[in-house]
Amino acid sequence: MQRDQQPRSDAAAPPILEVRNLVVAFHGLAGTLRALDDVSFSIAPGEILGVVGESGAGKSLTGAAVIGLLERPGRIDGGEILLAGRRIDNLPHAQMRKVRGREIGAIFQDPLTSLNPLLTVGEQLTETIATHLALSAKAARARAVELLAEVGIPAPANRIDDYPHHFSGGMRQRVVIALALCANPKLVIADEPTTALDVSVQAQILELIRRLGREHGTAVMLITHDMGVIAETADRVAVMYAGRVAEIGPTREIIETPHHPYTVGLMGSVPVIGEDAEDLVQIDGSMPRLNAIPPGCAFNPRCGEVMGRCLSQRPGLMPAGRSQAACWLMDTVTGDAA
Repeated sequence: MQRDQQPRSDAAAPPILEVRNLVVAFHGLAGTLRALDDVSFSIAPGEILGVVGESGAGKSLTGAAVIGLLERPGRIDGGEILLAGRRIDNLPHAQMRKVRGREIGAIFQDPLTSLNPLLTVGEQLTETIATHLALSAKAARARAVELLAEVGIPAPANRIDDYPHHFSGGMRQRVVIALALCANPKLVIADEPTTALDVSVQAQILELIRRLGREHGTAVMLITHDMGVIAETADRVAVMYAGRVAEIGPTREIIETPHHPYTVGLMGSVPVIGEDAEDLVQIDGSMPRLNAIPPGCAFNPRCGEVMGRCLSQRPGLMPAGRSQAACWLMDTVTGDAA
């Protein structure tokens, strides 16, 4: 059940992040495979955009492209990524390293892979702070203690010299969030930040991420496969399928009135307390491989409402209530005439 949301973002303010017609491709001897194809969205200050979809939909790849951590042979082949109005997708590697950490923070799924086991959390925090902010060693350590306190680490002045293995999984993830906040970034990308945590700890981390956006005005891109996480945390949702945005809109509308057949299937597959499990919807088939994405709408082999034009014409995002959906069912003008 989604919480009662109050808008946290300033709709009149320019977006912190703009992704325009992004194309990411993998080039190899067998040819070129498009993993992201014409992806567009924006995130306002203080807003949390949830990015959801099945495995292979392109969620994490989108985050990697934004933060400049695409693995070869993947590369951006088209479109633009703007951070606070400045284009960053074409920056040299050295300049992008300065943006990453200073202006963009990252929270990943497994905190153990984000923390150096040979360094204390204090050493890792102060090193990151000193890299991006002009602070003395004493001031950097004081800020590290403040950050640990802000993310809910008890007795931070005593724990700052502990190593990662001295912390529980939930506390390690809080340390990772503190690392992401070291330089007061404009944008935080959180990629499955609660998957490896117990349910009770998940709720605490999600509340921490919500507070991050509310108190700091930070834009958050929350990548997850869990619609429960989206319902509890995100202001808006981008539903991805086969490297494309299938539907995007306010969280409440996406959950209560989905428009794209894929989104309808996702919502129907989420169990609701008190309802019979036999009523759950199953989406037949699976996500297509990159070398087998069908022409037209990529979802057409699995769609129960497929029309003739779906097999040959790719739909763009069209108005659908307060949302937008890339589905010919939204084309009320021409219908299935084409």
